[in-house]
Amino acid sequence: MKGMITAPQPLAVDAGAKVLADGGNAIDAAITAAFVQMVVSPRSCGVGGFGMFNIHTAATKREVILDFHGKAGAKVEPDMWESEIIRENPSGYGYTLTNQINERGYKSITTPGTVAGLYKAATEYGTMSWKEVIQPAIKVATEGFEVGGATARAWSNPPIGSETSPWVSVGKSAYEGGGEFIANPDMAKTFSIIAEGGAEVFYHGDLARQIAEDMERGGGFVTLDDLNRYEVTVTQPIYLDYRDYTIASNHPPGGGVTILQMLKILEGYDLGEMGYLTPEYVYTVSMAMKAAWTDRANLVGDAAFVDVPIEDLLSEERAVKWRRRIDAREKITIPRWHTHESPDTTHLSVVDGAGNVAGLTHSLGSGADVVTQGLGFMYNNCMNCFDPVPGGMNSIVPGKSRGTGMAPTLVKIGEKPYFTVGAPGGTRIVTGIFHAILNVIDHGMTATEAIAAPRFDCQGDVIVAHARVAPSVCERVKDMGHDINRLLASYGGIASVHGIIIHPETGKLDGGADPGAGGMALGV
Repeated sequence: MKGMITAPQPLAVDAGAKVLADGGNAIDAAITAAFVQMVVSPRSCGVGGFGMFNIHTAATKREVILDFHGKAGAKVEPDMWESEIIRENPSGYGYTLTNQINERGYKSITTPGTVAGLYKAATEYGTMSWKEVIQPAIKVATEGFEVGGATARAWSNPPIGSETSPWVSVGKSAYEGGGEFIANPDMAKTFSIIAEGGAEVFYHGDLARQIAEDMERGGGFVTLDDLNRYEVTVTQPIYLDYRDYTIASNHPPGGGVTILQMLKILEGYDLGEMGYLTPEYVYTVSMAMKAAWTDRANLVGDAAFVDVPIEDLLSEERAVKWRRRIDAREKITIPRWHTHESPDTTHLSVVDGAGNVAGLTHSLGSGADVVTQGLGFMYNNCMNCFDPVPGGMNSIVPGKSRGTGMAPTLVKIGEKPYFTVGAPGGTRIVTGIFHAILNVIDHGMTATEAIAAPRFDCQGDVIVAHARVAPSVCERVKDMGHDINRLLASYGGIASVHGIIIHPETGKLDGGADPGAGGMALGV
C-alpha cells in the first residue's frame, strides 16, 4: 500500500490519495488535500486562515510542529473592547460584544498564517513542487464542485468587502436529484498566483498589498508590516509517556498540553478494569477533563507572551493532587474560560508507504465574512476568541495568538508512529482526540471503532454525552454528584475525529473517519 488519507471532505481525500498513488509523500498529499478543502469548505478553512501541522519524517524518526496561527494585528489595543462587553456567553466560552465586532467584519481578522505554514511544509518536507500540489485545487475551483441547495443559497449573498459573491453557479449536476455545481474563479486565480509566487507573493508581493489596502479601507487591525513580518513557529512536540506509548502533541496556544494532562491524570486508573462507558468510567474520565480544563483556564496561553508551566502541568505531583480530588468526589469548578472556537475547522491525517506521517488541522474560526474584492477567499475571525479584559492569559496583545483546541497528535510505540489523530470541533477537538486515544490504547479498538464510539465532554458544570451513552448510566453519574445531559444526536457535536493506525508489526494501515461528518478514509 502506498498510503492512506482521511478527512471530512471526500473530494479532498480523493485528491490526496491520487498524490500518494503517483508517488508523492504524506506531506505532499496533505497539502494538496488541504487546498482542495479550502475550495469545498471555504467557510471552514482557507488561505486567510491558520493552523497546526504535526509532521513525522521516516528518515529522521522525529517529529516537528509547524504552528501557523493567526496573530493579532499591530493596531489592536489591550483595552479596546473592555467597554464593548455586553455579556460573557452563558456557556463560558467567549463574549458577546457590541455589534459582534469581534465576530464579524474587518476588526475580527488576525494576520493569516496558512500560506506560510503550508509553504514551509511543502518546501522543507515535501517531494513535489509547490506549484504541483496546488494544481488539483485550482482545477476544482475553476470547474466547480457539487453542493446541496442550502449551501449554494448560503453562498449567494456578497460577503463584506466584495460587491458580488465569489461563488458562481456553473450548471446543475449530471446526477438526477443531485446538487448544484459551484465554482470560484476568483479563488482559482488567487491560488494560481500563490502557486507561482509562493509565500513571498502573499506576505510581501501584490497579494500582500491588496490585502493590506483592504484591511485599511475596512478599519481592520492587520497591516502590511504584519504580513511582512509573519513567521511560522517551528517546535518539537510536547511528549508524554502514557502506558507503553509516547504521545506527541502541540504546544500552547494549541490544545496538545491539555490532552496530555488528561492522559497523565488517568494514567493512575485502570480504565479497562473500570469498564468502558460504566458510570465510574464516565465520571472519572469527565473529572480528568474538568481538572485539565481548570488548569488550562488559569495557566495556558500563547507561550510567546505568557509563561506556561508545561512541566508542572504534566508532572506526577500535580496528577496525584487531581486524582485525590476526583477520588474524593470533590467539586471541581472551572473558571470562566474566555475563549471559544467554532466547529467550522477541518483536519486531515495522512500516512505514506515510506512511513512519513502528517496531521494537519486548519481553520478560519467561523470566518469573518470578509472577502477582498477579486481574491475569492474568506478571512479568519480569530479575534473572537481573545479575552477583551486586559491582563489575562488570553487577553489581546499585538502579535499574540489566542488559545485554540487544535491538536494534531501522534501516538508512538518507541520510535515508530502508531496512531495519527486530529479533529475539527472547537474546544471539543481536545475531547474528541482524547477519547480516540483512550479507545485505542486502553480499550484496544480499531481506528473506526475508536472514532465512531460514543463520546462525552465536560468543560463546565454539566457533562454533555452522545445519546448512545445509556440513560441508566447517566442517572448513576448524577447520583455520583455531577450533572449530565444526553444530546439528542448519537453522532456529531463533540468534534469530528479522523485518524489512522499503523500496525506496529505488519505496517498495515487502518483508517477511521468520523461518522458524524461527511468524510472518508481512503487507502491506495
